Amino acid sequence: MTLRAIEIFRQLEEDDIRLLAGMERAMHRYEYVPLDRLPMMTRFLPKDLEYRLNRLDKFGLIRRRTFKYLGYTVLPAGYDTLALWNLVKRNVLEAFGGAVGVGKEADIYNAVQPDGTKVAVKFNRLGRISFTRIKRVRSYGLERGWVDASRSAAQREFKVLQKIYPKVSVPKPIALERHVIVTGLIDGDELANVADITEPEIVLDEILENVRKAYRLGVVHGDLSEHNVIIRPQGEVLIIDWPQWVPILHPRAEELLKRDVYNVLKYFRRKFRLDRSLAETIKYIKSY
Repeated sequence: MTLRAIEIFRQLEEDDIRLLAGMERAMHRYEYVPLDRLPMMTRFLPKDLEYRLNRLDKFGLIRRRTFKYLGYTVLPAGYDTLALWNLVKRNVLEAFGGAVGVGKEADIYNAVQPDGTKVAVKFNRLGRISFTRIKRVRSYGLERGWVDASRSAAQREFKVLQKIYPKVSVPKPIALERHVIVTGLIDGDELANVADITEPEIVLDEILENVRKAYRLGVVHGDLSEHNVIIRPQGEVLIIDWPQWVPILHPRAEELLKRDVYNVLKYFRRKFRLDRSLAETIKYIKSY
């Protein structure tokens, strides 16, 4: 879906974006915005409105549906397009590269800024299909649907990156736009995908030290495992995926901290035969 937004980006016109943004605003009231409400909401004349709706539909940015009434909704690719449009207009992004990772809840792409700096662009993907589960297991508040859930995830992650960077080894926060965050380059491999590490004890120590630094700044990751620790080309550790973070005064902070540390220790015990005490490690992390 992100790729679709990138592919058609240069074919879009200002009025296409204006209509798409108007529909996005209306989705706070409607899942499918009634066609007869669109002229008033978007200030388009009926003839112009029909032309723009046909273009957006052809590009795969909106969906038309008839049940009790004829209505339109913005698709994820349309939401991506709005975010990209604003990031380009803000001179945050200039060009896109390939996908770094595509998952159920986020897609990450490489991109380039106008000054040539390479960055990572993360599109949050908390979709309609999994929204019931999301509301049950995540503390994002009373969202009105996938749009708000995805935006809220991005806001939460960007907020915590601003709070803990650069004291904790996390991607540098650069920009936030709707459900998209732009950060420093995420270069390297997931710890889970690294076949061998020459000095695993040093890597484990570095991960735990970053968990400790985050804790001292009042933050618990909340979802730490070998899948969101990146081993960079020079061997440094980068900890990613922070939308589930909680403050240390949160009622579940202790539980989540223990789970984070347990996941890391379990992986190093299984993969590298390093045995550490969970209780002693937690005590170290919480010490000042």
